[in-house]
Amino acid sequence: MTALRQLLEEEVTVVRGFVGLLEREQRLLIEGDVDGLPELLQDKNELAARLAAIAEQRRATLAADGLSADRAGVAAWFAAHPGEGDARTAWAELLPLATQARELNRLNGEVIQLRLQSNAQAIAALVGSSGALGLYGPDGQSRPGGSGRISDSA
Repeated sequence: MTALRQLLEEEVTVVRGFVGLLEREQRLLIEGDVDGLPELLQDKNELAARLAAIAEQRRATLAADGLSADRAGVAAWFAAHPGEGDARTAWAELLPLATQARELNRLNGEVIQLRLQSNAQAIAALVGSSGALGLYGPDGQSRPGGSGRISDSA
């Protein structure tokens, strides 16, 4: 088994796991279940670091053959190694998985932005249009802005 084939197969496995985490993250975000996000973020960071390491190994492997680390370099490697059908299969599987991961990540970013906007609107509604928190005075009437002090005389 060539080094590149091994790297591509490992990369497919890790990207599959990453896609699974992104799908789980999306469900949590849509449901508003933030309790599961910290653990998921740690798992995502670990897989992202592993993917970066694999990409660096792939770059170094291709560079050792005088090839670039992009699609053209991989295509040139396949041309030089026509018997590497398994590596070609892994590469063909990797490309749509990477596209799926990129799209899920983009969509999750949009969901996060929507949540942030919703939270900002809720805070604005709670604070009121004046931008300052209104407190009740000693007479029981609302005082917009106020001094920020709560009167303890009753």
